Amino acid sequence: MTDTQYPARVAVIGGGRMGAGIAQVFATIGSRIEIAESGDREAATNRVATGLRRAAERGKLEDASPEDVLARVSTVASPADIDAETDLVVEAVPEDARLKIDVLTQAEKVVAPTAVLASNTSSLSIAELGSVLVDPSRFLGMHFFNPVPVSELVEIVTTPVTSSDVADRAIAWVHLLGKVEVVVRDSPGFATSRLGVALGIEAIRMLEEGVADAASIDRAMELGYRHPMGPLRSTDLVGLDVRLAIADHLAATLGPRFAPPQLLRDKVARGELGRKSGRGFHD
Repeated sequence: MTDTQYPARVAVIGGGRMGAGIAQVFATIGSRIEIAESGDREAATNRVATGLRRAAERGKLEDASPEDVLARVSTVASPADIDAETDLVVEAVPEDARLKIDVLTQAEKVVAPTAVLASNTSSLSIAELGSVLVDPSRFLGMHFFNPVPVSELVEIVTTPVTSSDVADRAIAWVHLLGKVEVVVRDSPGFATSRLGVALGIEAIRMLEEGVADAASIDRAMELGYRHPMGPLRSTDLVGLDVRLAIADHLAATLGPRFAPPQLLRDKVARGELGRKSGRGFHD
């Protein structure tokens, strides 16, 4: 494979919203996809199918039909079942280091030594996740953004041992997806989560203190700073539970300036998780 070719086979571990989005964009450029999903495999496939229908409605599939693209997507029950000829493995399971390490080590055992291994983590240390791999030089972060099919950015996270060839291949694949990369050094929260959480938790503090209501806080950033989405609505999209987990991690590694507001903890405890539960900072 050269740097200008798309990966012929891609395995995505995790068939949730992020995993399905990653599977969709690689299938769209021609890759054969295996989604490793230990839960509801049919639901994972349906998420990809729904995303493809929406892409077709926006005119983003060019000459292909959603059915043609979906035919490139299959599911397996475990990372241990991934095809040995896979070129790229992207882990997209929840932000639990032990879970991520488990699925990555399973995948490493079955794919060829030339395959690239990547994590979609938004905050966990790439070096720590890769430290248990036999060959951490082929491992890096490929942090996609939600919703994957329409988001332009992919954050490429490298460690001191990440091979330059592996990083170059990942960047080339990002370009083939029609997206733009930013390359950052492995550090807590990388660039995007660190800045996004800082803005998000300050917006939550403002709401907690009664500075303004949620709609006004969001509108201030959308109109005043040209943000396409305000910080509270963005938190609803990401998931309040996800944002809380990242904030806790950043507070533990970078200090109390990232400590989550009590309002965020309370809403998560009540099950108000944002879009996925139907209620967050907005309904």
